[in-house]
Amino acid sequence: MKLVLAIIHDEDAQKLTTALNRNNFQVTKLASTGGFLRVGNTTVLIGCEADKLDQALKIIHEKCQTVKQMTIANQPYTTTAEGYVPYPIEVTAGGATVFVIDVEQFHKF
Repeated sequence: MKLVLAIIHDEDAQKLTTALNRNNFQVTKLASTGGFLRVGNTTVLIGCEADKLDQALKIIHEKCQTVKQMTIANQPYTTTAEGYVPYPIEVTAGGATVFVIDVEQFHKF
């Protein structure tokens, strides 16, 4: 058994969970916040058998594509913002950061 943790862009959450459910994967969604852009993310938890792992990863890859977007550079973590001038930067957003963890035991009560 495997546990897939996928941190995805909020905008991809609905289409990903729908696609996973249609392919008989049970999904748990958690709200999370990214550290770099400080925007909302969704963390998706998927428990699956090892032989279904490639299918789950393929669905995540298809539904969570990266995009380029403009944002304002984050204010530095200091006590004063003197002399700080915010400026736009282009960043890559979206996509998925995926962790696959071996599960020693699984119980459903």
